[in-house]
Amino acid sequence: MIEMTLAEVADVVGGTAHGDAVVTGGAFLDTRTPEPGGLFVALVGDRVDGHGFAAAAGEAGAVAVLGSRPTDLPTVVVDDVTVALGLLARHVVDRLDVVVLAMTGSQGKTGTKDYLAHLLAESGPTVATRGNFNNELGVPLTVLRATPETRFLVVEMGARGVGHIARLCDIAPPHVAAVLNVGTAHIGEFGSREAIAEAKSEIVEALAPDGTAVLNADDDLVRAMAARTSAGVTTFGVEGADVAVGEVTTDDLGRQSFELVHRGSGATVHLAQVGAFQWHNAAAAAAMALAVGLDLDTVADALGDAEPASRWRMELGERADGLVVLNDSYNANPESVRAALDTLAGIGARSGRRTVAVLGEMLELGDGARAAHHDVGAYAAEVGVDVLVTVGPAADPISEGHDAAGGGGVSIPTAGRDAAIDWLRHNVSAADVVLVKASRGAALELIAEELLLPEDEGSRTR
Repeated sequence: MIEMTLAEVADVVGGTAHGDAVVTGGAFLDTRTPEPGGLFVALVGDRVDGHGFAAAAGEAGAVAVLGSRPTDLPTVVVDDVTVALGLLARHVVDRLDVVVLAMTGSQGKTGTKDYLAHLLAESGPTVATRGNFNNELGVPLTVLRATPETRFLVVEMGARGVGHIARLCDIAPPHVAAVLNVGTAHIGEFGSREAIAEAKSEIVEALAPDGTAVLNADDDLVRAMAARTSAGVTTFGVEGADVAVGEVTTDDLGRQSFELVHRGSGATVHLAQVGAFQWHNAAAAAAMALAVGLDLDTVADALGDAEPASRWRMELGERADGLVVLNDSYNANPESVRAALDTLAGIGARSGRRTVAVLGEMLELGDGARAAHHDVGAYAAEVGVDVLVTVGPAADPISEGHDAAGGGGVSIPTAGRDAAIDWLRHNVSAADVVLVKASRGAALELIAEELLLPEDEGSRTR
């Protein structure tokens, strides 16, 4: 963050300063992840009042608080802490000489963001969204980690309704903005893919004429957004896109290689990360990096040495005896589950391993949730997964869909995580590859972590 006195912060956010301090670090919400010299943001929630943690924040390194009432630390008092945080972030963006690159999409945001941050770091100091801090709190927290030395600011933007992304773009106006896809994540809140597209298009509508919209050429709803921006447009995707991906080949563990083509030139990319969708994330990141002046060969080389920067996203682990575990438990929607199942089936076909899919509930699907789970189960049967283990009653329709579709695999419905772990500990071996995937609320990373323990160390306390 740029250095600011408490009085300056109060002036920017329309608050009142109680005490004196000089803020030199970023802002933070959680005393477990402090920003030394920074600003503690005290929110009042249904269960927790952040003002009560001001002293702990001070011990962790905060020099001041942004809150709705005075605390033991110097405090800027405002009526609405979230609004004030956004105003402070916009002030910092306007003061910095930084290129803002923003992205949204129904899936792939975090993977693309991580690739892009890795690419841009080759050219200058880069700050990027941590995890999936992509809402009205996460975006300003990301911005406030930027300093005068920062050259690139990579911002992931999520939406749970029309107008959300427009507000995020007011906080961090993008110079380059990408729409990765329009899927069914959060369809329970939006009602239709068309409504999701309406919300996502706000990111390209926010661009100035000298900006660049990066659009997925293979998604009809995204491609149509070219008409909704005054900025230049660059497309990414398969043959015919401005940044095009040639034939994708995959090794035994699901790592992809392909030719990346731009303006008549090509470069070969060998990805180190696992997943059927990785080429898509890499192509989107490449298109954004090329839009700010990186050259094709630099982009291709950097994509090849990019390692996963975020936990539990197609995280490849191997137990001491050789059991392979794909931990993709951070989040899930129908499209991402099908992509993960494609990866699992491909590894099984190439390596000869038995494939085991451990699937839990997909959240925020609205009235179509049962049908969506049923369809995912049918897809598991279609791609030839050998064993399907479903976790908890909400995931039972996945097993039902699998069984109704027929095929040679078997499904094992379980009552919850403990039951699933118990079955897996007794029934998987070194010759298997196991995929673990569900929405974040299911906490299936606990299953993946358990599976990677030596066979004689499996915990029974969870």
